[in-house]
Amino acid sequence: MIDAPRGRKSWGLLAYLVRSRVAPSRERIAGLLFPDADDPLGALRWTLSTLRRQLSSDIEVGGDPVRMSLSHTTSVDVDVLSRGSWVQALALPGLGHEFLDGLVFSSPGFEMWLENERRSISGATAAVLRQAALAQLAQGDAAFATERASELVQLNPFDENAHALLARCLRATGDHAAADRQLAACEELFRRELGISPTTALREAGESRTVNVPARSNGRAATLAQIETGQAVIAAGATAAGLERLRQASVSARELDDSEVLARALIALGGALVHGARGTDVEGAAALHEGVHLAVRGGHTRLSATGWREIGWVQFLRAEYDRAEESMTTAASLAGGDDEELAWVDVILGTCRNDVGDYASAEPLLRSAVERSRRVSSAHPLAFSLSMLARLLFARGQIDDASELLDEALDVVDARGLIAFRPWPESFRAEIDLLRGDVDAAESRFEHAFAVGCEVGDPCWESIAARGLGLVAASRGDVARALEFLADAPRLCRRLPDTYVWIEAYGLDALCSVAIEHRADGVREWVDDLESITARRGMRELLLHAALYRVRLGEPGALDVARLLAAQIDNPAVRELVAAARPAPAAA
Repeated sequence: MIDAPRGRKSWGLLAYLVRSRVAPSRERIAGLLFPDADDPLGALRWTLSTLRRQLSSDIEVGGDPVRMSLSHTTSVDVDVLSRGSWVQALALPGLGHEFLDGLVFSSPGFEMWLENERRSISGATAAVLRQAALAQLAQGDAAFATERASELVQLNPFDENAHALLARCLRATGDHAAADRQLAACEELFRRELGISPTTALREAGESRTVNVPARSNGRAATLAQIETGQAVIAAGATAAGLERLRQASVSARELDDSEVLARALIALGGALVHGARGTDVEGAAALHEGVHLAVRGGHTRLSATGWREIGWVQFLRAEYDRAEESMTTAASLAGGDDEELAWVDVILGTCRNDVGDYASAEPLLRSAVERSRRVSSAHPLAFSLSMLARLLFARGQIDDASELLDEALDVVDARGLIAFRPWPESFRAEIDLLRGDVDAAESRFEHAFAVGCEVGDPCWESIAARGLGLVAASRGDVARALEFLADAPRLCRRLPDTYVWIEAYGLDALCSVAIEHRADGVREWVDDLESITARRGMRELLLHAALYRVRLGEPGALDVARLLAAQIDNPAVRELVAAARPAPAAA
């Protein structure tokens, strides 16, 4: 433990150095923290000197770029929050308090940076509380789980899943009346503060389910057969019927008092819920955590790997990337040499890192996922990994390589009948058509992707296709129609509380781009939304886009923030965007 630095600037400098992914130059720090000083570099030297005197002798700060070297005995609370276990994170003093609580700085750029860091740390705290509640619920400590879920609701009162989780925890304590009150309070809050009703998934997620089972429990063989049948029925497209069988198998397994069979039933049910059903991630995550707890306790390594991978999938969708990293690392350590399991681990890990702009480590993982997927019989991991690698190359400006991968992904989808997945690669392939100037081809692909998304009831696919149709309309000069589609895209993704958050942010990014280009009303609110979502989830490249939109709106300090973010992202396309950025007076 070190003594607290004296003075706002010392605190700000320490916080900035701790949170920087790459060592910043003295010139950049001075411009950020001391923009109005007569001698910004001199002010930085004085603050560095003050900070050195106050820090432990085990911590070295200096150089240009400025580096902070910590001894192996030194821990940083925000690092523990992000990369430690939930048990370690919960033990942190001040968990849930605001980063640099109460401090205000005169620099607009530093204030903007600090607000985004506060959002990021708040998001990390929420992820820890969610995982802690689910883990303890799985282990039978419903009272502890309820406390953590209650803290989660207080931290983020407009998160439907947080309310649903709290209701589930309350039911586990036996207080069904309190669970009903919690759901009603959420509905009233949303109507009063947001002017909308929560999704129908809220009440379903918080309800306890009654499953009809035979008066006498099935035996072990019959229950295992019920699990297999449920999975087969879901694979054939009858999701509701398959889920009912898996729920029945879970009840039967409890009656058997067979922990291995129960673990298999719960992990199968949890996986089906988070992949095949909509709005059921709370129920699915709860089943997965309990299943993993039983599998680990029983030494069922391969089953544990599957469970952890599915837990990581839920965390990935929610953009809880640090928690997903932890879960996927655990899954990989348990998977042995299973190529299919490791292919999924690689593609999810790689996509997590892609989402946060860490291309250098994302690309090898996604290429590994492609190679592993080619060696397994299932087509889905190959289609998924080809699409995700193509998305990375597309973002880096490698258009031809991305196009080839997407064409291959579409061939796999068509050959293996994965029609429900087709809108994902098809939408990115359409975006390449649009970039190449083939507007008609792009529109045709986007329209097909949107139609399939509607047919299968997937808000994510509807959202990304609607985004594309908005860009098509913008390219044809129909701004009103473009804004209509683009405003609808993030709303579609919010239709259920367990969709892929990155898609919502991607849609908002396109909306902001077109709205700023045409000085549309409401643009500042949309930029605020984009900045809030991406900062909270650590989506650095899309957060940089939000900063560049603020530059175009003439906001002071925004260009400083954009440059800071660009230095942390290994993407030539990003550097070109920042180099071309020019402030302009706001007109909206």
